[in-house]
Amino acid sequence: MEQTKSTAKWKTELLDWLKSFVLIGGLTAFIYVFVMAPYVVQGRSMESTLHDRERVIVNKAIYYLKEPKPGDIVIIHPDASGDNWIKRVIAVAGDTVEAKNDQVYVNGQPLSEEYLANNKLQASAAGVTLTEDFGPITIPEGSVFVMGDNRNNSMDSRVIGPVKLDHVVGRAEAVYWPLSDIRLPK
Repeated sequence: MEQTKSTAKWKTELLDWLKSFVLIGGLTAFIYVFVMAPYVVQGRSMESTLHDRERVIVNKAIYYLKEPKPGDIVIIHPDASGDNWIKRVIAVAGDTVEAKNDQVYVNGQPLSEEYLANNKLQASAAGVTLTEDFGPITIPEGSVFVMGDNRNNSMDSRVIGPVKLDHVVGRAEAVYWPLSDIRLPK
């Protein structure tokens, strides 16, 4: 009788542990797929805001609630290759974007891009233009226009065209690695 009780207790405890692991695994998968996920920055297209191999937390839930807005740093899935890119939203549906004389204009107004200050200084010192002339391009409904902050080293909407909203994975919220560089990207 004593052995039956200990066997039953052992089975009950094992079942409780199994339920806990399944619940934790399911919750983790839900959070990873729908809420937050880590992302490794690959390449130099967002320098000097984000650097190659830095790790960021991506908020995947935000764009279920609202659409991306200009200035957001987003992870996009631009094509069927499976690659994700990180870029900055420059313009949204209905906007017209163009660049003339190293200045980006949205709806005819010069875009204030404080985040490009270092890059503009470096380009000027090297005698090159940071943002080559393009456009005007009117952004269709359900799309955004994205560009990298390192304009001379970025594959973005100037090449691939506006990005459909269903190809926007989420918004970069915080750099968490390396530990010495923890920050909120602006």
